[in-house]
Amino acid sequence: MTGGDRPVAVVTGANRGIGREVVRLLAARGWLAVLGARDARRGAAAAEDLGGAEAGVVACGLDVDSEESVAAAAAWVQAQLGRCDALVNNAAIDYDTDARATTADLARVRRAMDTNLLGAWRVALAFLPLLRRSPHPRLVNVSSGAGSIATMGAGTPAYSVSKAALNALTRILAAELRADRVLVNAVCPGWVATDMGGFGGRPVADGAASVLWAVLLGDDGPTGGFFRDGRPVEW
Repeated sequence: MTGGDRPVAVVTGANRGIGREVVRLLAARGWLAVLGARDARRGAAAAEDLGGAEAGVVACGLDVDSEESVAAAAAWVQAQLGRCDALVNNAAIDYDTDARATTADLARVRRAMDTNLLGAWRVALAFLPLLRRSPHPRLVNVSSGAGSIATMGAGTPAYSVSKAALNALTRILAAELRADRVLVNAVCPGWVATDMGGFGGRPVADGAASVLWAVLLGDDGPTGGFFRDGRPVEW
């Protein structure tokens, strides 16, 4: 199996929700979409449900909390597909609406930071060699309005701090990778009706479209920004 002439995108946390829909949308546009999932069996089932390799979707075990899993996924993409043109760091945990910073369980905060910040960081590091070789490389960090310091208030301390930190990482990576032509942006998909977001949010397709916009940016597009639906969000 190789990517051939098709661009290849790797999406983490993609066996459900926004990540799965991003995979579906990319495959429909002619990309080969790698559906990364911590649970390899669930990932394989999701890829098959989306049509499998014939539809441009392949599954890959990818646990962003594990150095070994991330390294193995990057090696698999290199060996089997030979390229990675876009990386979508979508995997995230713990929208902790029940928590307050004044009474926080710091072990819980640490787990959120390890996935939502360090998970995205370790995946980016693993895939950078492939991204640098792409003619049109894109790195998209799926963030949240909860990470906007300008609008931040009480509650969701682990999630909000981890997403604010992810935004900071986005800015730094964008500056450091500008010379390599890698467009690096953070995207808020909005409040979306997913397992994490809960009932009442906007359709998953709308949130995924917000992310897709950053993947499909032209070479003259922005880098180092924070966007929702293609429009800037306050940091």
